[in-house]
Amino acid sequence: MKPTLVIMAAGMGSRYGGIKQIDPMGPCGEIILDYSVRDAAEAGFGRVVFIIRKDIEKAFREIIGTRFEGKIDVAYVFQELDNLPADFTVPEGREKPWGTGQAILACRDTVKEPFVVINADDFYGQEAFREGTRGLAALNPEVLEGFLVGYRLFNTLSPHGDVTRGVCELKNGNLTGVTERFKIRKNNAGVVEYQVEGIHYPMTGDELASMNFWGFTPALFPILEARFIEFLKESGTGLKTEYLIPSEIDSFISSGRMTVKVLKTDATWFGVTYPEDKSAVKTSLTTLVEEGVYPSPLW
Repeated sequence: MKPTLVIMAAGMGSRYGGIKQIDPMGPCGEIILDYSVRDAAEAGFGRVVFIIRKDIEKAFREIIGTRFEGKIDVAYVFQELDNLPADFTVPEGREKPWGTGQAILACRDTVKEPFVVINADDFYGQEAFREGTRGLAALNPEVLEGFLVGYRLFNTLSPHGDVTRGVCELKNGNLTGVTERFKIRKNNAGVVEYQVEGIHYPMTGDELASMNFWGFTPALFPILEARFIEFLKESGTGLKTEYLIPSEIDSFISSGRMTVKVLKTDATWFGVTYPEDKSAVKTSLTTLVEEGVYPSPLW
């Protein structure tokens, strides 16, 4: 059974100020999603499942979904504010869904095979998807385990400003936790550093950063659903509380309920953190085409 690529895209409309404003990045007008789907298909994934919202479904299918017709099987699931377990209701005044944990739960009736979860607007690179295929093949579907693809911190920085990254903590190749570091940058001396209350702390740049490239089996769904109920009992009246997959995985690891391996990649992650990053991403993709890594046009 071929694995599935799950793409979290429910927030695309709000992040880009409207789904029709998704910018072309490749030499022939490709968007970042084009590269993720192609890389996954080349690495042996058999299907892509988009997590979207009902209100952007029509535009998403027309602008994005049609790009992949005849290239890979495509399915859609919906993350909605009111998609809650029985006996729970949306608190008055809440406007946004409940975060990435709820997003992944939206797949529980659709995804029956090992799967990778990624962000819709990040470029992960071919090596990450090859690592993902190998990682999924090694997972035991009878127990709760998964993996995270870790990127060298230096390969995730922006030349245009500070970034926040989740830095992986490891023991014997397994994830023990993720520490958020803020205001990470390469200083004028070429040293990677982060700041806390104005104090600069050096880093090697070889630390492994989580860029939300996760691998799981469907064994995750029951425990994630049970925890969602607990979350709603504890925090379900909040107007902005979020059920986030990184914090939930961290709690599963801390309690000994789950093992998560960290698969290292030397790939370079691309993302548009600052408006100025767009030109750098375009240049990087053009370079990959010129080096023969990707054809142009991509499809």
